[in-house]
Amino acid sequence: MAREFTDEEIESLVKGLESLQGGSMTAAALVGCGPRAIPHLRSFLLQGRPRGIFQPRQLAVETLAQLGAKDVLLEYLSTPVAINDAVVQQGEDAVRSTAARELARWQSDDVFECLQRVGLEHLFPGVVEGMGTFRRVEAMPYLLWALGDGVCRSYAEDAIRKLGVAARPHLVDAAGAQSPSAEEESPASVQRRRWVLRILSDLKVSDQDWARLRELLDENDPDIAITTARIALAVAPMPDKWQAIRRLIEMLPRADWFLRTEARAALAEHFDVAQEAVEDEIARRMNSGKKEQALDVVLRLLINLRNQALEMGLARR
Repeated sequence: MAREFTDEEIESLVKGLESLQGGSMTAAALVGCGPRAIPHLRSFLLQGRPRGIFQPRQLAVETLAQLGAKDVLLEYLSTPVAINDAVVQQGEDAVRSTAARELARWQSDDVFECLQRVGLEHLFPGVVEGMGTFRRVEAMPYLLWALGDGVCRSYAEDAIRKLGVAARPHLVDAAGAQSPSAEEESPASVQRRRWVLRILSDLKVSDQDWARLRELLDENDPDIAITTARIALAVAPMPDKWQAIRRLIEMLPRADWFLRTEARAALAEHFDVAQEAVEDEIARRMNSGKKEQALDVVLRLLINLRNQALEMGLARR
């Protein structure tokens, strides 16, 4: 039978978390101490000084979670500390993010409300991921905000996709919401709307939804225009599908390789609708000089698309 550690020994173990080499073994020993380790870990976390080397505090959070110390983690997240050093702030943000992620193992109202409060002013990957596990529509404002952040975007996308059709009204609202304004839209706002539309393209968009999304076909951003066109080809009435085909072709010169691949796939899938516009654009580009034609990647893409459609019997000769 293993002997029990004294309080002094537990305190010494907590200090051992500072070792970057042996910290994980120390954490395992603390878990073995059971609930008696919680007050010592709480003191280390709440009374300890945040530092640029944040791994010991992060390990304390993970150990508290393994010990079931939900209340301590809630207390920590609810007690922000003013930090003037940017490096130290970045490290402590990582600790708070870990605490949010660990708290999500308790799917309770007090945890969700705590994550909501923490998320009012800051974007933390752990908060985004944690809120996503609840699959609550109330989290959508925060998840949409996180879609515009390069670090948090993937967590937000995953959480929104798990909400499925329940997220659709919020996504439709967000698709056209340019922040701070249409004239001075921020890069984060553009990214947010790009991903909103990508998620919508994988959902069942209703006629009413499309009526609100239609104007996005005319947007100047190739990603937004192309993704909206893809949605149109799936759900819109024929006049809008013709407009979508025109926008796909118009955006090809400005699109990157990935977007061109998506646009080409959409044109190929709907070649019965696209053929006339594709033929017209090929003819227009063939009027340029031989040198221009040789360098015209869009012309090559459209000719290749047409020839492939002819071979597969999808095009009219």
